[in-house]
Amino acid sequence: MDHRSIGSLRVSLVGLGCNNFGMRIDAAATERVVHAALDAGINFFDTADIYGTTKSEEFLGRALADRRDRAIIASKFGMAVDDQRKGARPEYVRQACDDSLLRLGTDHIDLYQLHQPDPNVPIADTLGAMDSLVKAGKVREIGCSNFSAEQLDEAARATKAGAARFVSVQNEYSLLHREPERSVLPACERLGLAFLPFFPLASGLLTGKFEPGKPAPADSRLSLSWTTRFTTDKNVRIAEALKAFAATRHHTLLELAFSWLASWPQVASVIAGATSPEQVRANAAAVNWSLSREELAEIDRLTR
Repeated sequence: MDHRSIGSLRVSLVGLGCNNFGMRIDAAATERVVHAALDAGINFFDTADIYGTTKSEEFLGRALADRRDRAIIASKFGMAVDDQRKGARPEYVRQACDDSLLRLGTDHIDLYQLHQPDPNVPIADTLGAMDSLVKAGKVREIGCSNFSAEQLDEAARATKAGAARFVSVQNEYSLLHREPERSVLPACERLGLAFLPFFPLASGLLTGKFEPGKPAPADSRLSLSWTTRFTTDKNVRIAEALKAFAATRHHTLLELAFSWLASWPQVASVIAGATSPEQVRANAAAVNWSLSREELAEIDRLTR
């Protein structure tokens, strides 16, 4: 497994998204998935306080109890856990971190991310609170999620000299959602930020398991009601074209989806969820295709 940098952290090029923990799988299944990830060379685990209604952090912490030193844990705060626990006010930043540390059963979070901008709190105030967590040894690096290029620039301007700064941004990015290329990826290059794509498989449409005209497999993420935005006629047509393109080169659509994201130098880790050890192993092995310029150009034509 190749590794790339997020600030001072060295993370596996394939990461494990933990939003299934506590939602689609229980603690025992989580442990099997986490251990399979470690055994496959994955060291980057991305969770959030809201995942699994806080159970994701708890299950991840349990699964890593004896192997914490092999893991880079990323978590997030800011989206509403409940009516009281939400936002990016400095006092809540500190509370949210302490709550996550307790659930994770660890004394530090490697990458702590603001899950979304809070329009009611100046970013300088939030950054100051996150910097205090770094200085206290509770957090190693800080990042953000769902930020625009303009918001990244604003955060960079608001960071005080010598204080912790955002080292990463996590936004949606896949072969079917290429919006970050317009401004966020150039901002990452300009500001020295790592980019972390979420929904890299378009919630399962890019795994190659979805068949047009048939319902999504009952145990798949695409069977969930909120994922219907991924299965538009246009997306399904593009996915089928990409699947055929990959097949002519003796690769799968899954390998194409991972390897294409990994071809971007700003991408530090391709984070994908899994509900079984088999899925984890398939994901870990999927960044095996070094795409040529000609292949990248053809992919552009197929997706645009």
